[in-house]
Amino acid sequence: MKPEDQTTVTVETTVNVPVTKVWDYWTTPRHIGQWNNASDDWHTPHAENDLRVGGKFLFRMEARNGDSGFDFAGVYEAITKNQYIAYRIDDGRKVQVTFTGEGEGTKVTETFETESMHATEMQRGGWQAILDNFKKYTESH
Repeated sequence: MKPEDQTTVTVETTVNVPVTKVWDYWTTPRHIGQWNNASDDWHTPHAENDLRVGGKFLFRMEARNGDSGFDFAGVYEAITKNQYIAYRIDDGRKVQVTFTGEGEGTKVTETFETESMHATEMQRGGWQAILDNFKKYTESH
């Protein structure tokens, strides 16, 4: 997809815990493996995260029945602890995540460039489902 054809999508949620906990659960591999799926029939059995500018991450996402899976991987381009993360996925798309403290809660806003294989609304739904799963996991642990 040419850059001028790129669609940017934003998803967001408010997690009812302080930003320091949100940041920890968003960036720590043992937590990532617990929330990083859009539906219960998928999971993340392996997560690596080198959280620094130039550092790489790799989250292995697989169907629980074992019939499919893929690596979600990329490189960090900017990080401001408890506030902001920007990264580039291995396919070249850019993603930005902001963490905004709102009283006792934290607003998480994720903006990503879409890919061309799936409908934009399908991608929005998948990313929002993962974000909703993050909220549910973080608030309950």
